[in-house]
Amino acid sequence: MAKVVGVKFKREGKVYYFDPGELAVKKGDAVICETEQGLVFGQVVSEIREAADEAVTETLKPILRKATEDDLQILKENQVLEQKAYEFCRERIKSRALPMKLVATEYLFDRTKIIFYFTAENRVDFRELVKDLVQQYRTRIELRQIGARQETRILKGLGICGREVCCATLLQNLDRVSVKMAKEQNMALNPEKISGLCGRLMCCLAYEYETYQELKKRMPKCGKVITTPAGQGKVIRQDVLKEEIALEMEDGNIKTIKIEELV
Repeated sequence: MAKVVGVKFKREGKVYYFDPGELAVKKGDAVICETEQGLVFGQVVSEIREAADEAVTETLKPILRKATEDDLQILKENQVLEQKAYEFCRERIKSRALPMKLVATEYLFDRTKIIFYFTAENRVDFRELVKDLVQQYRTRIELRQIGARQETRILKGLGICGREVCCATLLQNLDRVSVKMAKEQNMALNPEKISGLCGRLMCCLAYEYETYQELKKRMPKCGKVITTPAGQGKVIRQDVLKEEIALEMEDGNIKTIKIEELV
């Protein structure tokens, strides 16, 4: 059995699993982890648990230590450097009239690399921009093109529900979303109603899809004639979340009934 613990490097990012070794870390602790990219500052998001060796698909990297005051100071300094790098890169993009939009910058914890996230409609020849950045910072540079959904995840914002967008809070991965999922949830196929801030289909459609499928298994389909304690009626509407159906009875009246009341 291997000991594992979940760590997030960003609030909106996915969970990665590490070997805690002899460290007594708990949920909420700030830690320094070793990754293929180098040292990374992260936060523990799950308690230590044991996993069968065959369930661990790859060699776990170690958690080196709990974050110290010095580490927290380095993190603050990196955030200042990220802002300066963002401003410098944006100025060079404008100066070179490149058809791209800079979204964010990220310094690795040990400052061995800077990642610049950008969006663009098409492929961009940014070789001269990379030269500018290398000359300015004398470290490894990566320009990473991202999509509209990833951009919204980084920038965040409020969805039409009034809450912060799901991709930046509770979702770890950005799963594929389809119109079929909206149909399954009886939503009007109005682009303004089912699109998120990114202009793509809302992530919550995929997040709730399986629940709707499971609930609908217990419900008769629209158009089906069923027998109820009040007589026969044709299903004309489903309310999946309330687990209710609307029936047009033989006398023409509309009756709403709970699924649990059906025989």
